[in-house]
Amino acid sequence: MRIKTRVVKVNPENLEENKIGIAAEVIKKGGLVAFPTETVYGLGADALNEKAVRKIFEVKERPADNPLIVHVSSVEQIYEIAQPNKVAKKLIDAFFPGPLTLVMKNKKVPEITTAGLDTVAIRMPDHKVALKLIELSETPIAAPSANKSGKPSPTKAEHVFEDLGNLVDVIIDGGETKIGLESTVVDTTVYPVEILRPGAITKEELEEYVDVKYAEDFSVAKSPGMKYRHYAPDAETIVLVGKDFFKKAMQIAEDFVKKGYRVGIAGLNLEDKRDEVIYKNLGRSLEDMAKNLFNVLRELDKECDVIIIQGVEEKGIGKAIMNRLYKAGRVFRI
Repeated sequence: MRIKTRVVKVNPENLEENKIGIAAEVIKKGGLVAFPTETVYGLGADALNEKAVRKIFEVKERPADNPLIVHVSSVEQIYEIAQPNKVAKKLIDAFFPGPLTLVMKNKKVPEITTAGLDTVAIRMPDHKVALKLIELSETPIAAPSANKSGKPSPTKAEHVFEDLGNLVDVIIDGGETKIGLESTVVDTTVYPVEILRPGAITKEELEEYVDVKYAEDFSVAKSPGMKYRHYAPDAETIVLVGKDFFKKAMQIAEDFVKKGYRVGIAGLNLEDKRDEVIYKNLGRSLEDMAKNLFNVLRELDKECDVIIIQGVEEKGIGKAIMNRLYKAGRVFRI
């Protein structure tokens, strides 16, 4: 299915409704629109239109038992499609709009969107473009990340075009995303609530409102990111966790270079430079690393056979970073 993708550039701080309206008309007609959120770019279709949602799975080459997150623009829209309990209502009040997805009992979302489950995953993005698109489309929008399944998620419009160009109708280019990792997903149908996928909203923040634990049973995927290989470059990816990262990374890199491999090293507080080995700086903080992670993986994947990347302590947003890195490559403690 090859089509001519239209790229529409918008300023998130100065919305031009006519431009976003072009994309909204595509959603209404059952088409596909890639759009920015505060987390990553999403690949959107009318969540209530089975034929439109099926296109998402086809274009992404996504397994049918991997449910989609439904994006809404208002609390009222949540009640139209789901049945929030008291716990869900408390978290909606505290964190919506924001990078939090809540799994709730489904009311009217088609089985193809929920992967046949009686629950539905819903979030309200904290991004003006995304909210306006949903509002103008007059329907909730189902939207996984706008990339081929298994690849690093897109944080820029050009990432979307690399993966899905001429497979989607419209790409809304709203610049680089703010957070860079997908939303935290929480199952509110059990108590204590379970974190199915860590993200920018941490366990510690959630615990201010409800009792929380991390999910242990992944046999049924209630949300994206639970069952399948995700976020993975084509290059062999090695994650090193512990002290003296750079020293150990260089030792491993030298061995690969001797064998004729192209090697990239990515870590915190590195200077971007190119020698026998390509070095990429992930930033100065864990928040920087979260924002830059997928972009750096994509950049190195274009030039390298092997990527060596710094692992971090699994606290706060570090838990979300490591969740992605465990799925991206092999993790070693040093």
